[in-house]
This record gives sequence, structure tokens and C-alpha cells, in this order.
Amino acid sequence: MRKLLLLVAVAVALVSVSALAGTRDEFARDYRLSANNYRAYPDRDLPALTPAPQGYSPVFINHYARHGSRWLINESDYSYPVEVLSVAEREGKLTRRGSELLAVFRRMLAGSKGRLGELTSLGAEQHRSIARRMMANFPEVFAGDARVTARSTVVIRCILSMQNEVNELQSLNPLLRVTTDASEADMRFMNFYPDPVVDDARTEGRKLLPPYKQRLVKPDAMLGRLFTDRRWARDHCDPVKLMINIFDVVSNAQSHHEWEKLDLYKGVFTLDEIYDIWRYNNMSWYIRSGSNPLNDHRGAWSQRNLLRDFVARADAALATGEHGAALRFGHEGNVIPLVCLMGLNCSDYSTGDLDAIADRWQSYKIFPMACNVQMIFYRNAAGDVLVKILLNEREATVDAVATDCAPYYHWQDLRTHFLARLR
Repeated sequence: MRKLLLLVAVAVALVSVSALAGTRDEFARDYRLSANNYRAYPDRDLPALTPAPQGYSPVFINHYARHGSRWLINESDYSYPVEVLSVAEREGKLTRRGSELLAVFRRMLAGSKGRLGELTSLGAEQHRSIARRMMANFPEVFAGDARVTARSTVVIRCILSMQNEVNELQSLNPLLRVTTDASEADMRFMNFYPDPVVDDARTEGRKLLPPYKQRLVKPDAMLGRLFTDRRWARDHCDPVKLMINIFDVVSNAQSHHEWEKLDLYKGVFTLDEIYDIWRYNNMSWYIRSGSNPLNDHRGAWSQRNLLRDFVARADAALATGEHGAALRFGHEGNVIPLVCLMGLNCSDYSTGDLDAIADRWQSYKIFPMACNVQMIFYRNAAGDVLVKILLNEREATVDAVATDCAPYYHWQDLRTHFLARLR
């Protein structure tokens, strides 16, 4: 019996190691994935879409997208690393790699002046490209004088993302009837905040994070790569804050044409450090956005009004019989809980064990810059309606809903499921 238990324990350990290695392997191939919400939109090698069942053609698109690539929002994200590294430079305490990093960070800090949080040129291009592919993939939706309504949150990077996308659509078909809006009147479903019940649950959940931060964000080795004297570095900065700031700036470099091809991770972070910082960030997003006991199963429900709007606008469009699209532009803080509320690709996975989520729930697969959810509605001559959901232009599943025509779902089944969850 003891021998059997030992064999079982070894098998479980091997499975656990294998699972963790799978996530690490992804970072070994491309550690820029670890950027999470700073990841540039993954528009290369998009898979071919499954043709619709015979007799069905697309008539309507329901859509919510995050703004495209942007500058970091807080000035201190840029200024704090520059301040610390500059003092070390004056004291002769920088390594060669530290000096190289400081030179790039100084250019980034200078470029960020007056542009904190703003859309970059790459971010604008991301939305124009998405629009072109949307038109190419679903030309019937945008044929003739189809109606396109576009709404944005009142934040300028979202408004510009919207404008780039609809301008591209209209350049491809000048006959489109396009209306755009960005109003506080729509924030109840476009960017519902504050939400006291959800916010309180998230705050309670975040109280679990400090021990994980202490365990996973370990800056000492990084200090040795950037500074010639680690003790001096520890005395002149907050090492954990410095490590996280540097990681964010390095990660967000892929949002800029000027720096996207620079390998700023090299010589600063090891693969293990990249993986561990990502794990900590991933835990934080899971508590914020998932449906799990760590937030009293409330995180995803922050987007209940948005999902209701999806259903209502689909019903209205299908009732009129008009072709067109309802486009919405907001933030990753809306997209990721919406995806979890819809249960796309098992994103509604629920556990109270933060150590268990690394291989089961990866936020970077959901909310890169310009991330988007597209619900494509198809109708046949008999009036039957099917829906295909795309997450970042890749076909998604809703495992809680049965279908006989995957990746397509019968709208009545999907609608019933969504409304039941909302109730």
C-alpha cells in the first residue's frame, strides 16, 4: 500500500511539473507573452475560420474591443527606474547592462511627456487591421448601406481606437451608415465603475496577494545584473518596486514601433523571473476578473450590464432584419471579466488555490492590446440563427452550451444560457 501511495505521489508530481513546464515553454519560445495586458495584439498566423453550415450567411456583428497599444499611464512607471539608475550612474554603480537600459529608459521617459496613457501609432494600426479583416471575413455584414453603430468610453485612446476602426471600414465601403458616440450616458454598460459590491469582493481577495508577491517577485539577482554593488542598490531604492516598474516598461516596449524589436528582457531578467512575475500578475487579474471564491464569485459580474447590452442589441438587430454591426471600444478591465462571464474557452474556471491557476487560466491569452470579442450572427432562409464567437479573431468555445455545429451555436441556446447566468 505504501509503495502504491508513493507511486501515485510521484505521478502527481510529474503531472504538476509537466503542467508548469507547458506554460514556461510558451515563455521560452516568446517571453513577450508574459507582458499580460501590455502584450501587443497577436495578429500573426491567425487561423482560418470554419465556414458556416450550408445555407447560413452572416448578418450582424456584436463586438467589444479594448483600445490598441498605448503608453503607460503613470509617470512614475517611467521616472522611478530612470531616477534610481541615474543616481547609480553618477555614483559609478551601474553595470554595462544597467547603462544600456538607462539610455533606452531615458528616451522612453522623454517620449512619454504629455502622452501618458495615449494610443501609440501601433495601437492605431492594430484597429485598422482588425477592421480590414472583419470586412474581409464577413463582407455580407458590411454590404451596401449597412448600419454600423460605434460607441466608446470617454477616454481618448478608446475614442481614437474607435475612429481608426470605423474610418477603415468606411474607406472600404463608403456607403456604410456609420454613427459614433462617446458619452457618460453609456458608461453603465461600457465601463461600469464604481461597482461597490464587486469592488469590495475584489478588495477582500487582494488581501491574499502580499505573501505571493514576497515569494514570486525576487529582485536581488536582477540588482546584481544592473548594479555593481547590490547592497548600495538595496539602500537606494525599493527593490521590489524597481523590479516591477522595469518589468512593466520592458513589457510595454512592444507597444512602440521605436522599441518593439529591442530585446530589453535580455540580461535583465531570467526566464524563471519572467515566469514568476507573470504568475503574480496573473493571480492579481484572476482575483479581479474571474468568477471564483477569491472574489466571492463576483469579479466577472462587473460586466453584467455589458452582456445584457450584447443580448438586447442582437435581439433588436435580428428583429429588424438589417445587416450591420454594433461596435464598442473600452478597456481590458471590461474585456477580461466579460470573457469570464460568457465562459469563453473555459475562462470561468474556478478555484480558491492561486497556485493552481498558472496552467488553467492565463490572462495574456484574453486581453492583449486591442483584444476583442466578436459575436457573428448567421441566418438561413428559414430564419434560424446561429452564432460564432471570436476571441481576438480566433474561434472560441462556450463549454456550458451544447451544440451540434461547433464552433457555431444556436442563438436561442446561447441567449438562454447568458440570461440564466445573469439572473
